[in-house]
Amino acid sequence: MIRFLRYSLLITLVSLGACQEVLEPKPVTLLVDELVLNEPNDVQPVRIGLYSAFRGMASPTIIAGDFTADYIQANGTFTDNIEFGTKRITATNGAVDALWEGIYNTVYVANFIQERLPAVANVSEATRKQVLAEARFLRGWANFIGAYTFGDIPKVTSTNQVANTTITRTSKADILASVLADYQAALTDLPNVTSASTNATTNAAYINKINCQAAMARFYLYQKNWTQAEQLATVVIGSGVYSLQTNYSDLVTKDFTNEAIIEVGYTLTDDPGTGAYSLNNLLVGRREVIPSNQLVSSLLSAESGTRSETITFNAQQQRGNDNGWTVRKYGTASEDNNNIVLIRLAEMYLIRAEARAQQGKLTGASGAVADLNVLRTRAKAPAITAAAQADVLLAVERERVYELAFEGHRWYDLVRTGRAQAVMSAFSPNWNSRFELWPIPQREIQQNTALTQNPGY
Repeated sequence: MIRFLRYSLLITLVSLGACQEVLEPKPVTLLVDELVLNEPNDVQPVRIGLYSAFRGMASPTIIAGDFTADYIQANGTFTDNIEFGTKRITATNGAVDALWEGIYNTVYVANFIQERLPAVANVSEATRKQVLAEARFLRGWANFIGAYTFGDIPKVTSTNQVANTTITRTSKADILASVLADYQAALTDLPNVTSASTNATTNAAYINKINCQAAMARFYLYQKNWTQAEQLATVVIGSGVYSLQTNYSDLVTKDFTNEAIIEVGYTLTDDPGTGAYSLNNLLVGRREVIPSNQLVSSLLSAESGTRSETITFNAQQQRGNDNGWTVRKYGTASEDNNNIVLIRLAEMYLIRAEARAQQGKLTGASGAVADLNVLRTRAKAPAITAAAQADVLLAVERERVYELAFEGHRWYDLVRTGRAQAVMSAFSPNWNSRFELWPIPQREIQQNTALTQNPGY
């Protein structure tokens, strides 16, 4: 059974360091049975509930993308993290369950809005279109993460919980077709932003046409549609709405930089720092998970440059299997660096570089190497001089490690490029090809007999 909104949604979104609220009203608890959308005053609370559900996916997505791959080693006693560190992932892993739940919480609220909002009278047409578009986009995002994490997943298009308790899995291809349809439909009615929009928080906290196109660029990259990936990444880069930070360290120590395209945030009153899947708790506080020795070597290389600031070393913590290294990217709300960035502008340069390399556009001002060197320059690292296509593609892979470490990309990258088996079997003797998909959560299998498990679990 898909357990929609098993936990309450705290319907607040983000704040600035000065505690300026981005979404109103004040935080309240929104339970599934209390979702109401009957009059104009109901629109904003339900909209905030949608963003809150989306926010619940963020941490488990980072865990999927980086803990499943070669970035981490377990350093604590919690079974879930030991499974990731030793590459013995099971269907009872709590992070697996948390991501599944986050996906379908988001889908549920998005469907609720799609079903109810069109019939609510006296809502301005502009508001109606925007909120419906946001719902379409976030449902698409949730299904995109679901398809690339679990493979075939249930395609849930209504809020009929009775019907959804016996729903079967839909092919990954069909799910991805629905993702594209949702993105395209959303793009029509999402608000436009221009380079004149200088509010970095609003530009990243809310969905607009440009960050929708950024998500579409990633979609087309994963689909190996190199032309569309290049085109949309170029649109985002050229929009002027987002800009690269001058110093990479700002991406580690600050929330809502000008580079953030989609970012989910937390206030001092709802900082999830003590939660089971809080990145600060796992990576910084308890250090249940620490950077792998392999990743440390990569981030300390000359090619990485200042991106070594993603991690920090403390000799007093170095003992036994603890290498003394800690991830710095996820602090606390009071430190102004506890948010989770889901897309930023550097990724658009990497998407465009990969798409261009795949099309043989390697050198020159409009070549892949030029895009990679934009990031190398920012990182104060040596320029890339590769000229052969295979070498440039490997440079893209390495650059994604340096630039995007602990932002949830590595496992997805290895699987989509067909590199997972070669890279991961060299990293861990326990790696098995079944780990190219996560298992369907065991609790879901037990509660919905129509669901089948992924092979090998």
